[in-house]
Amino acid sequence: MAWCAARSFHMPVLDMAALRTRAPLAAGAGFASVAGSTLWRSLASSKPSSRFACLAISTDARIKEAVHTDKAPAALGPYSQAIKANNFVHVSGCLGLIPETGKFVSENVEDQTEQVLKNMGEILKASGASYSSVVETTILLADLKDFKKVNEIYAKYFPSPAPARSTFQVAALPLDAKIEIECIAAL
Repeated sequence: MAWCAARSFHMPVLDMAALRTRAPLAAGAGFASVAGSTLWRSLASSKPSSRFACLAISTDARIKEAVHTDKAPAALGPYSQAIKANNFVHVSGCLGLIPETGKFVSENVEDQTEQVLKNMGEILKASGASYSSVVETTILLADLKDFKKVNEIYAKYFPSPAPARSTFQVAALPLDAKIEIECIAAL
């Protein structure tokens, strides 16, 4: 069950309709909002009978759903290809493996990057998402010198605005891969 600090501090009731019509760009909590004094005055004058609204993210395990497709390589361990939860899909790190054989497409980073992104695309499609709904990616490289090569291929898959991204060089990747990419997409 969601807990709301506003209830404990006896803050005025938050009328979501007023928030949408008077402050479409409001961000924050209660009176500490970017919308400022106009929003505060509207909240302070809210009827006591107005419904209290609390936006929260559930951590209830029953709301998460595993995503699986045979069009991408199976997970290499005790994890899912992706998990859908709270209107997002969290795609596990993808390698440049061919789904039918479980072998790398080749030993070079360009081919592996292309295959990683194809595999990711299949998982996104199976979850109801697409490259355009990806909001964040994490790229793990065996050699950071491959950064430019990876960027050229990566840019073909993600339309503007590109997702937020972090890229790291790591000591090693599963099966001695050259690259691994994970992502989060909105549903």
